[in-house]
Amino acid sequence: MTRPFQGPFWLGRHPDAPFPPVEYALDEPNGLLALGGDLTVTRLLNAYRHGIFPWYSAGQPILWWSPDPRLVLYPDEIRISRSLRKRLRQRPFEIRFDTAFAEVLAGCAAPRPGEAGTWLLPEMQAAYLELHRAGWAHSVEAWQGDRLVGGLYGVALGGVFFGESMFARENDASKIALVHLTVRLQELGYRLIDCQVHTDHLVRMGAREIPRSDFLAAIGRIEPEAPGTWETPVDLTDRVLERIAAGGETR
Repeated sequence: MTRPFQGPFWLGRHPDAPFPPVEYALDEPNGLLALGGDLTVTRLLNAYRHGIFPWYSAGQPILWWSPDPRLVLYPDEIRISRSLRKRLRQRPFEIRFDTAFAEVLAGCAAPRPGEAGTWLLPEMQAAYLELHRAGWAHSVEAWQGDRLVGGLYGVALGGVFFGESMFARENDASKIALVHLTVRLQELGYRLIDCQVHTDHLVRMGAREIPRSDFLAAIGRIEPEAPGTWETPVDLTDRVLERIAAGGETR
């Protein structure tokens, strides 16, 4: 597909305004497709359904991306190292779903060591909190007693979990949250976790890059799904350990 012009597209003001085809995304910077618009629930859901996500910094307009290739993790392909298996057997954390979404957002927004700022700006946090209240965004939380020590969040749409960010205040907290997420997703029949762009950390845990066209084909099969909470009193640790013992999720 030939781009009509070089440069990202400006989005219309109405939340239902369509995104341009992702094939028009720039090669450099990789995946930049559009700018502007807003962060309403309607627009965000439309973006995710078309393989597009927002990512921008303070002082910039909202930037919308669809990179090629795309980093993904198939839940049954997660790699669990020997050291992480040992940690899982020690049960260092209680893993919960959807009990502290705002706190997970705040943890993900906190600057990392050596970083001065964050891309998860207050308006982004507010937007994902609205998605959570609408039943589309979910958190996975690692707890030590009453202290939140790590977790992750993302958007769930019909068999695909669009991962957004993760954080850890204790060693392995976010990794263990991710392992629990893969078990939960398999039980729910989810096929894919979108990891967006390459990170060594996620590649070591089994994520791999696929062509954007393959990713779009996968999310093109998204089926209608009613939103709702993932909060559950069921502890998945025993199921995680069963899968490790079976060897099916260990590389």
